[in-house]
Amino acid sequence: MNFVEPIRDPNMIEAILKHLKEQNERDYIMFLVGIYSGLRISDILQLQVKHIHDKDIRIREKKTGKQRKIALNRRLRGPLKEYIEGKDEWDYLFKSREGFNKPIQRNRAYRIIKDLENYFRMDAVGTHTLRKTFGYHYYQATKDVATLQKIFNHSHPNVTLHYIGIIQDDIDTAMRDFTFTYD
Repeated sequence: MNFVEPIRDPNMIEAILKHLKEQNERDYIMFLVGIYSGLRISDILQLQVKHIHDKDIRIREKKTGKQRKIALNRRLRGPLKEYIEGKDEWDYLFKSREGFNKPIQRNRAYRIIKDLENYFRMDAVGTHTLRKTFGYHYYQATKDVATLQKIFNHSHPNVTLHYIGIIQDDIDTAMRDFTFTYD
């Protein structure tokens, strides 16, 4: 499994969103859903119009089998509502161009993210980058690891902090700032 990081720079996120909005609406909405919902890519790709409600997304997680209700972030609500307007309730949100009403495959989502990595000269990104980006910025804004742990369904707060790269940030800072002191 590849090591992937969250996108830490808010300006980079805004640049990516602007780029995607100009290039491909489907990919733009997929990226928005990823960074504002905290869902795994396997759940994002299975979203259908029927899962989107006025104020939330309601799904059964593929990995855990648990029912989830995710409140729609204000930055996601408008674009998502506009995107699904006129679509049938059984339509997949992120349709493949191949076949009838089939979602894009995980490898296609990966390719979309890797193309962003190349275009924006980023390092260590993949499909988990979207979920990790959500977690990283949620934690930076709230410092509420307990709620984030519940959102991610992690067993321990340290698992969550490691997952979103906070522990690595702390290690990097400690290594950069370390100096020998002698009395």
